[in-house]
Amino acid sequence: MSRLDWVWRAVLLVVTLAIAPVTSVSVAAQQQPPPKAAQDEFVPVDQLPPQEQLPAAPLLIAAYSVAWVLVTGYLFSIWRRLGRVERELAEVSQRVQQRRS
Repeated sequence: MSRLDWVWRAVLLVVTLAIAPVTSVSVAAQQQPPPKAAQDEFVPVDQLPPQEQLPAAPLLIAAYSVAWVLVTGYLFSIWRRLGRVERELAEVSQRVQQRRS
């Protein structure tokens, strides 16, 4: 397996693991009973029943995972382009030395 195949498989694995918590949260949200009628007064969030609170941790983890996957992909593309430029410079340098000889 080439290096590029390995990198793409790793990226796919990270994206899959990042999406899994989000989908489990949406499934759990669908299984909850419908909300009660609107309230007339303010109720602090810490006094709400657990089913009415939105768990932020899975969403935060998913957001950071996606951001890191994008940053890693961008750095990988820069690394590949830099390698290509270095090879081209080496070829040009070799051609210049051959013409001087």
